[in-house]
Amino acid sequence: MTTHVLILCTHNSARSVLAEAMLNHLAAKLGKDVRAHSAGSSPSGGVNPFAIEVLNDAGVDTRTLRSKSWDEFSRSDGPPLSIVITVCDNAAAEVCPVFFGGSAGQPVKVHWSYHDPGHTVGDDPTVRRAFELTRQAIAYRMLQLLALPLEHMDRRSLQTALNEIGRS
Repeated sequence: MTTHVLILCTHNSARSVLAEAMLNHLAAKLGKDVRAHSAGSSPSGGVNPFAIEVLNDAGVDTRTLRSKSWDEFSRSDGPPLSIVITVCDNAAAEVCPVFFGGSAGQPVKVHWSYHDPGHTVGDDPTVRRAFELTRQAIAYRMLQLLALPLEHMDRRSLQTALNEIGRS
């Protein structure tokens, strides 16, 4: 059964999109039945061009990426979410809608904070480097997530493991 992961950030234009793309890319490479989605409470309507650039440079398919509202995932016909990860401090502090976890009940929620590379001050190479470093940090945690025996973990064990990944 597919493990659906929703990654949230306020504007869904950089960090959450990087996480969605990296998790889907790595899961496909590793043959894992994991599907990532991303959304925001106040979506910007577009994906940051630097996010697209660093993903393309890493060989990640970006054709289907878009900025979207978390409302798409709070409907009963949304994917049955197992995990919800917030990647920005603003989104972590917001009151999230109810997300459906299918037969497993509510999804496990965790916060993995990342600096917003979109707030980097400097010339294009400086901003591009900030986006690349964020992409790499996200990829590292996504690889740790994919190393977990997701299909065999109970809710408490999954919560503990995801919290531990967030501290690394």
